[in-house]
Amino acid sequence: MSSKHTQFYLDKQNAKWKGVCAGISDYTGVDVLWVRLGAVILTLAGGFPWTLFAYVGAAWFANKKPIHLYVDNDDQKFWQGVRQSPARTTRDIRSRFREIDNRLADVELYYVSNNKQLADEIESLR
Repeated sequence: MSSKHTQFYLDKQNAKWKGVCAGISDYTGVDVLWVRLGAVILTLAGGFPWTLFAYVGAAWFANKKPIHLYVDNDDQKFWQGVRQSPARTTRDIRSRFREIDNRLADVELYYVSNNKQLADEIESLR
């Protein structure tokens, strides 16, 4: 079972025709202009019947993108990153948690080292 954020959707809000290129753009994070140019070039460079079949098939089988799929632009960029490289996204999240943990340790050290009574209370709990 896949998350609704990691599925391919037709992007009807930004569509020129059926929303396939806009959906590919949303899915990959590549600007829609480059996706459309790539589709046209691929079609003209000899992929004519197959690119048309793929386009129509995607338009036929893919679901329409939910209107409120993303909370904001940061949420959209996060999920595009997950789709592009789940391992890199996991590394980034782990790194952020390590940074938060280190900052909390620094705060704890500051308060413990400057507050003898608090340090004694914490030490008594150990």
